[in-house]
Amino acid sequence: MDEQDLLKTVESVLGKNCVIVDCETTSTVREEEVLTINGVPVRLDGNEQDAIKTALSSGQVPPCELLNQILYQAGILRQPVRLETSLSIKSSIVHTEEVSVARDGRILDERVREKKENNCYTSSCTEIWEPVGSRRQPAKVTQKLGDTPSSSGCSIPPASSCKLTADGRSTTSAGTISNSDSGHHGNTSRTTIRTPSSSCYDDFSSATEETPNFIKAPPQVSVDQHQDNQEDLAPNSVLVYRDGILVAAPLEALIQHMVPTSDYYPEQKFLFAFLLSGRLFLKPVDLLAKVCHLGDLEQKKLQLEGRARDDGKLTCVVRNFVQLIAEWVETFPYDFRDEQMMMMMKQVTQKCIACDPRLRRDVANLLQTLVGRLTKLERYEEFLERLGQQELSQTTDLQQHSTTPSEMCQLVQDVTDICPNPTILAYQLTHIELERLSYIGPEEFVQAFSKENPPNLMGSDGSGTSHHSAHMPSGSGAGDVKKTRNLESYVQWFNRLSYMVATSIVRHGKKKQRVRLMEYWIEAARECFNIGNFNSLMAIVAGLNMSPIARLKKTWAKVQSAKFSILEHQMDPSSNFSSYRSTLKAAVWRSSGATDERQRIVIPFFSLLVKDLYFLNQGCSNRLPNGQINFEKFWQLAKQVTEFVSWKQVRCPFERHANIIKFLQMSPILTENTLSMVSFELEQPENNHDKERYKTLKSEHNNH
Repeated sequence: MDEQDLLKTVESVLGKNCVIVDCETTSTVREEEVLTINGVPVRLDGNEQDAIKTALSSGQVPPCELLNQILYQAGILRQPVRLETSLSIKSSIVHTEEVSVARDGRILDERVREKKENNCYTSSCTEIWEPVGSRRQPAKVTQKLGDTPSSSGCSIPPASSCKLTADGRSTTSAGTISNSDSGHHGNTSRTTIRTPSSSCYDDFSSATEETPNFIKAPPQVSVDQHQDNQEDLAPNSVLVYRDGILVAAPLEALIQHMVPTSDYYPEQKFLFAFLLSGRLFLKPVDLLAKVCHLGDLEQKKLQLEGRARDDGKLTCVVRNFVQLIAEWVETFPYDFRDEQMMMMMKQVTQKCIACDPRLRRDVANLLQTLVGRLTKLERYEEFLERLGQQELSQTTDLQQHSTTPSEMCQLVQDVTDICPNPTILAYQLTHIELERLSYIGPEEFVQAFSKENPPNLMGSDGSGTSHHSAHMPSGSGAGDVKKTRNLESYVQWFNRLSYMVATSIVRHGKKKQRVRLMEYWIEAARECFNIGNFNSLMAIVAGLNMSPIARLKKTWAKVQSAKFSILEHQMDPSSNFSSYRSTLKAAVWRSSGATDERQRIVIPFFSLLVKDLYFLNQGCSNRLPNGQINFEKFWQLAKQVTEFVSWKQVRCPFERHANIIKFLQMSPILTENTLSMVSFELEQPENNHDKERYKTLKSEHNNH
C-alpha cells in the first residue's frame, strides 16, 4: 500500500484534514506443507516433514515406517484399497503374396495381395488389499556381506516400493492366520495352491485394529539391519528375511517353521514351496517324521500345563496338525505311495483323534480322498503300461507281416478315415493332453532333476530339442521309476504324436494324398494354436519338420505352406523361443480373465517348461556360502510349478470321441529308419549324403 492509498484509508475513518505523523506496516505470512494421498490431505509437522523433504529432495524413498505412519493418519491403512490392473497385447500378421505372369522370359502381369490378421488379447483384474492389523519387529541382526543370500547368484526382484508395508510384515512372513478365513481356533481351510508372484511373496492379512494376531515363529533376521543381537540367536533357528520375504534359513529352522502350534499356522505359500523343494535335502518320509516329532513335543508341553485342556490350546494344536496333513495330501498326494509315509500319517492322525474325537470325520474323509486319488493313479499307470505293451506288439506284427517298409505303411490306418475333420482332431488331442497333464505330480519336476541323473533335454542343435523332441531320464535320483513316470510318459506322448504325423504322410504313395495329409495336419495345428494347446502344436510342427518329411520337396511344392510358415514362426526356437513365450503370455492372460471354458485352456510346450525348470535348478545353488538353504530358489521353483498346476486343473470343454482318442494313443507308428527308407522310395535322394544314407538303411534292412 503506497502513501496515497494509506492517506485515503485514514481520511475515510477519521475525516479529512488529517495528517499522518508516523506509520508502521506489519505483514504475517503463514506457510503449511500438506501431503495429499488419494486426495486426502495429511499435514507434515516436525521430524516427519524434515525426513520426507530430505528423502524426496535427494531422490530417495522415505523410510517405510514413516510412510506407514502417514498412511495410517490418512486413513489408507484402515480401509481396504481397490487395485485394478489390465493388460492388452496386440499382434498383427501381414501375409503378402506376389504373382508374376511371364511368357518367354517377359513379364506380362504382376499382382500383389496383402492379408492382415489382427489379434488382441485383453485381460483385467480387480483386487482388494486389506489393511494390516499388527506388526512385529524382527530381531535386529545382520549377516556379513559375504553371507547374504544375494551371493547365491540367484536373485528375485525386490519388493515393490509402492507397498503399504515394505519392510517385513512379520505376521505375514511368519505365517498369518487371517480373521476373515479362520475357522475354529484359527484353523484355516485352504483348497487352492498359491505361491508368491515375481515381485511380491507376501499378501495383506485381514486383522482388526483392536485385536491383532500375534504369531509365534522362529526368530527373524533382517539382512539389512544393524548387528545388535547376533550372539543372542541360535544359528539353527534363524529365518533370514529381506523386505519381508524369507530368503534363507538352516534346514532345522525351516522344519520348525513348518510345524503348527496353538497360535501359529505356516503360510500356504511357504508350505508348498518347502514341500516341493525340501526333498532336495531329505526324503518326504524323513521330513514327516521330523515334523511329527516336533508336533509331539508341542503337545507334551501343553499337556504338562495344568490349564491346557481348559483353554483349548491342545485342541487347537491337533486341529492345526490335521490341517497341515490335509494340505500335504492335497498338494503332494503321491508322497503317500510310500508305505512308511502312509503308516506314519495314519498314526499321527489317530493321535489327533484321541485328543479331539470331533476330528474323526475329517480324518476319515481325508483318508478316503487320498486312497481314491492313489487308486486312480494306479489305474492310469496300468493303462500306460498296457499302451506300451500294445505299441511294442504292433511294431512286432508290422515287422512280421511285411517284408518292405512300403508294405508296413499299408498296414497303418489313415487318420482321416477315423477323423476327417482336423478341428475335431485338435479337440481330441486337447483331451489327451489335459488328461495326461492332470496325473503329473508337481514334485516330479524336482525329482527328475536330481544331480545323480540329470535329464537330456538339449538337442544336437543346442536349441533344446532334437527334431523338437525331448528325452527324460529313466528314473529319479532315488532310483524309483514311479517318482517321475507320469512326467516321462507325457514327454513320450509328444514324441509319439510327432512320429504319428510323419507316419500318416509317408504311408501314401501318391503325392496328391501326401499333400492332403500335410494340409490336414497344418489345419489341426492351427486349431491347437487357437485353443491354446501349444504342446500338440509343437509336436505336429516337429513331425512335419522331421527329416523324412522335410526332404519331400516335390510334395511340399504343392502344399499351401503360408499357414505352416506362420505356425513355424510362432514356434521358432531362436532367441530362446521368444515368439512362443510372448504368445504363451497372452494365452495366460486370456485364461486368467476368461469365463468361457474354451478360453481357459493353456497347455504349454512341455519340453521347454521342463528345460526352464532344469536350468533354474542348475543355475541357482541349493545352499549359500554360509551353509544355509537358499529359499529364494525355492520361491522361484514354486512359482513356475504352481502356474503349471493351475493349467493342468482345467476341464476340457470339448465333446469326447473315444474311438479317435484310442486311435491317437494306440495306432502303430514307424521308426525313424523306416520313415527315412519310405521317404527315399517316394522321392529319390538327390545329394551324396542322402544317397549314402539310403544305401546304409537298405543294407541294414536286408541284413535284419
